[in-house]
Amino acid sequence: MKAPKLSYKPELSQVGIKPTFNYFLTLLQASCHMVDVFTASKRMADVCVHPSSDATPPKEDPPEATNSVASEADAQAAGNSGAASDPSLYRYIKEDLFTSEIYKVEIRSLPKFVGFNDLKKFLAKHGLNPHKIKLFAKQRFAFVTFKNEEEREKAMKMVHGMQWKGQVLSVKLAKPKADPLLRKRRQEEGEGAAGQPASKRADGGEEEEEEPPLDVQIANVVTPLWQVPYEEQLKRKEEEVVAVLQRLAKEIGSTNKAMLPWLFAQKGKFKKMCCPLEAVRPSPTQTGYRNKCEFLISVGADGEDKTIGFRLGKYKGGSCAVVGPEGTCHVSAEAKRVVSVFQKFIRTTAYSVYSPETYEGHWKQLTVRTTRTKQAMAIIFFNPQKLEEEEINSLKDTMKKYFTEGEGKESGVSSLYFVRDGQRKSPNLEDLPCELVAGESSIHEELLALKFRISPHSFFQVNTGAAEVLYSAVGEWAQLDQDSTVLDVCCGTGTIGISLAKRVKKVIGIEMCQEAVEDARVNAKLNGLTNIEFHCGKAEDMFPNILNALVSPSITAIVDPPRAGLHSKVILAIRRAEHLKRLVYVACNAKAAMANFIDLCRAPSNRVHGAPFRPVRAMAVDLFPQTMHVEMLLLFERVDYNSQQP
Repeated sequence: MKAPKLSYKPELSQVGIKPTFNYFLTLLQASCHMVDVFTASKRMADVCVHPSSDATPPKEDPPEATNSVASEADAQAAGNSGAASDPSLYRYIKEDLFTSEIYKVEIRSLPKFVGFNDLKKFLAKHGLNPHKIKLFAKQRFAFVTFKNEEEREKAMKMVHGMQWKGQVLSVKLAKPKADPLLRKRRQEEGEGAAGQPASKRADGGEEEEEEPPLDVQIANVVTPLWQVPYEEQLKRKEEEVVAVLQRLAKEIGSTNKAMLPWLFAQKGKFKKMCCPLEAVRPSPTQTGYRNKCEFLISVGADGEDKTIGFRLGKYKGGSCAVVGPEGTCHVSAEAKRVVSVFQKFIRTTAYSVYSPETYEGHWKQLTVRTTRTKQAMAIIFFNPQKLEEEEINSLKDTMKKYFTEGEGKESGVSSLYFVRDGQRKSPNLEDLPCELVAGESSIHEELLALKFRISPHSFFQVNTGAAEVLYSAVGEWAQLDQDSTVLDVCCGTGTIGISLAKRVKKVIGIEMCQEAVEDARVNAKLNGLTNIEFHCGKAEDMFPNILNALVSPSITAIVDPPRAGLHSKVILAIRRAEHLKRLVYVACNAKAAMANFIDLCRAPSNRVHGAPFRPVRAMAVDLFPQTMHVEMLLLFERVDYNSQQP
């Protein structure tokens, strides 16, 4: 009998590996359709990220979600087999929606042992700003997407043929990845046609274990530590921070040999950490603490249409179903009430929920912001599709009447916005204009006895009580006096700078969101402050010029960047400004900010000018009870080479 002909035959030059046993095993698996099985199991293991996280709003195009190594490598590096040959799986790129997948390149011949951060810094060094990076280190290639064609073409011209660590890089256009939900549908259809059951019984013929109630399932997704005693939660978070500081100690040792004597002493005193770690500071409240939540609108996991809640699984796992927030412990009672009333309203309308699979439907997302002053802001995201302007205006009028005169009046919504979220050209929700339907244009919060105005797109810490703990620690660590100048980088609505303004000579805030800057200026006036100014723009563009023009005997920088950390240009400007002696870094994701920490401490070089910093103090503040997220505070001080010790 002849051996079956393999349908998956990548050339060795394509995959960039030698013909080893594993390589031939991969071919055999492909012929037996094992790649799809591996992909499915990988998706099952890849549990949902925090659906209510501020920095991770639901994507406009689902295929942007990270896919498994096997499926992406097979579909793109190998080429034209299986799902990749089905045109319908790429339908999303033909829609008039933003997706960086159409601005995608493949970078090959990467040096050995290159990691994600290495590649990110390499691209940033050459003025390239990728949207996403997917690295396959063992096979030494990466997929990189950009936000527009101009940036993609710039990357192709600049990187192709460039030499990096002895390797000559090559760049070529890459295919977009297949829609993971549609691919899963095809896979399930194929299994059904082959007579395979969708779900298998456990070994021994016993029935599968009964799933817990939906409220328990969604609690496990959005608040995975909800059944863990709070003291144990704090202990786990402290262990996470210890691991970060131990890793930073190793990185400093390898990037700055001059610090080794100091570092050796530090590690001996502080359990292999680079600096002392203070006890984690708990959140004043552990339940109902979130003042902002983003809820998806979809078909409920219980089959109820037009349900508002959190997604139970990932899109790429084949699920768009949501579960309401009633059983979650981190959402406030005020927000739950707004969700309940809004759900009743949309169920009275003739408009369906938006489907990320078919791109049809209208209702997409509800964002709710609440304050201690008992105000609530509701922002509804609606895809207008091809509705006439008259019909959309009629819907807004109906919504206004419902929330000002009808049943929605009891919801407590004091600010109601309508956002047309369709045909998006940008990955950022902040770029979408908000139309005020009813009530005030903003809400107000009180923090550290100060007043703050909050607009729809403005950043404000999601846990107000814990934010007070955090900002108090920042003020304590900054060691400020009446001669001090504070640089508040990524200042949002100005909370940190405003809370410190009365103790210093001057505060300068930098923020890229225009709406937040306007709020910050209003907030300064609300609190009677005249020694504070705010600049709108990207930190990497604004910070170097502001810092270089600043003449002050005592300058302290406080940075509270997004999860990805500061742009490398900002770090380089900080290093060059020798008159800046102290830096307080507030990190909501310390692992992602590790590259910033390392660059602050690394030895001077042709790229990095100025004396390095060293970490002298660290602490964790729990802004996110019931989850593994934690805010980390790290104090850096400039090394003084004129003294006997660094």
